[in-house]
Formats: sequence, C-alpha cells, structure tokens
Amino acid sequence: MHKLKTITLVALCFIIGLSTCLFVGCGNNENKIRLNEVTHSIFYAPLYVALNMGFFEDEGLEVSLESATGSDASMTALLSGSADVVLVGPETVVYSASTQDHPVVFGQLTQRDGSFIVSRDALDEEFNLQMLKGTTIIGGRAGGLPAMTLQYIIENAGLTIGENTSAGEVNLRTDVSFPMIGSEFETSGAEYCTLFEPTATNMQNKGSGYVVSSVGKFSGSIPYTCFATKSSFLENKSEQAEKFLRAVKRGYDYIAQQDSLTVAKALEKSFVGTSVQELQVAVEQYLSIDAWCSDPAMSEESFNTLIEIINNYSPLSSIPSYEDLVDNTIANLVA
Repeated sequence: MHKLKTITLVALCFIIGLSTCLFVGCGNNENKIRLNEVTHSIFYAPLYVALNMGFFEDEGLEVSLESATGSDASMTALLSGSADVVLVGPETVVYSASTQDHPVVFGQLTQRDGSFIVSRDALDEEFNLQMLKGTTIIGGRAGGLPAMTLQYIIENAGLTIGENTSAGEVNLRTDVSFPMIGSEFETSGAEYCTLFEPTATNMQNKGSGYVVSSVGKFSGSIPYTCFATKSSFLENKSEQAEKFLRAVKRGYDYIAQQDSLTVAKALEKSFVGTSVQELQVAVEQYLSIDAWCSDPAMSEESFNTLIEIINNYSPLSSIPSYEDLVDNTIANLVA
C-alpha cells in the first residue's frame, strides 16, 4: 500500500511538473517571434541594430532570425507556419492576397530601392537613364521587386527594353541570381549592373566598376521592404507585434542619432567577414538616399506606386485593396 502511495505521489509530481513546464513554455512562447528575412543585407540595418543592441530583449521578446533565398521562400515559411513574421518585398504580400488567413503588412522598413547603378567605365558627366540606351544592364531576379523597379524607371524614361541594343533597346538581364550579379558583370560584356552595398563600393574599390547613381533616385519613394504576418497573428498577438516594431523603430532611431562608425560597430556582429570600414560606407550610402523609414506606416500613395510597378511588369488579374493588405494600427502607435 505504501509502495502504491509512493508511486502515485511520484506520478502526481510528474504530472504537476509537466503541467508547470507546459504552462511556463506557453508563457515563453508568447514572447518568441520567428522572423524570416528575404535575404541578409546591410540594407536592413535597423533590424540588425535592434537585434545586436538588445532592443528586442528590452521589450521582453526573444527573436530568432532565419534568412531565405527570396521573397517566395520567406512567404512560404510564413504561410506554412514555420515563421511568425517575414521581412519581404510587399509584392509577395500582393501575390498572396487570396490565401486563407492572408498576410498583412504591419510595418515598413525601407522606402527606397536599395540598389546602386554600377558602370563598367567612369563617366565624364552625371549619369542619366538615357545613357542606358543601346546597352546591357544586369538587374535582379525576374519578378522580384528590384527587377520590376528597374524596368519601371527605364520604361518611364521613354526607353524600350529588348535585346536589340544596336537599335537602341535596353537589354535588361534578369537571368542572373542575386549573389552572382557582381561576378557576372565582371566577366560579361554588360555595360551596367545594379548592386547593393557594400558590394557596389567594393567593386569600385577593385577598379571593376564605378558607382554612378542609385535606382532609388529615379524610382522615388516606394514600400520596398516590409514586415508582414498573418492577419490572425495581428489579432491574437498584437502586443508582441507592437513590441517587435517598437524595437525596430529604436534601431532606426539609433542609426539616425549616431555617427556612421558607431552604427557600423553595432552591425559588426551580424556581418562576420565584413570590415567595419565596409559597413560604415554602406551605412553612409543608404543614409544618403534616405533608404530607411522614420515612420513605419505604409502610406496609401506608396502602396499605389507599388501596384503601378507590378502592373507595369505584368498586369494583375485583380488588384487587392490597400485596406485589405496594410494595417498601420501598430505602426501608428510606435511612430
């Protein structure tokens, strides 16, 4: 009998302990956010500053970061439930508008195209888009926002995209993967390419090309990279979403308030193998084009510009509304 009581007591203690662990685990999970980013780039500096400076921890959040190989992969992670929040080009949110529990943009990180135009040769005058006439330029992946934005600004300049460069057409190449654009440019006969920092400046330092302008200068303000999540996440975990966006906003404020060298050092942990000097140059370049959002709310005007860019590339069969895909409730709280 005593033995039975002992076994029963042990079993009861085990059940209580297990229950406690489960409840504690559930409590901790409430403040865990699995973030998936479209790629790992200094262009997303406010996010990495928030991670490295402990701003998420200050908000009581535990954020894990995973990098994908494109917006499609990130969105798949979100829709499949392996990510809670994604940092993607908002075109992917538009394409996923018809899915059940569809993704919603709740904060914007970048407001300009982050790529720079690199020329094979040094220019004797200020670059303008008419200089692309009759040349080849290597852009981003077909269907991705970098390539669509580049096509948009080229065609808005009155130029024709095609492979007949002898007739003045602009050969916009979208057949090169993002990490291979630099090496393809060096070995091909292309006159121009677009690169993100610090790759663009590194190429110039090697003498393989010259940074002559930025795509963002010609595209103007567009919602280039945004934080998105399922609509159910915003409903059920609005507090965590607010804490998350507040930490990112602190990352932006830190960049705006500190000198570029201090910011570069804050980014160092996220970019092992990249020198502080390279990070500093990239920060300065992105500050110079006003790449990052001081206000994380996406405006309807910029959303409409995004739709215009997408439609210019390939007309949408139906256009989702701004109200369906953008929820600025939290962004307005942390602005």
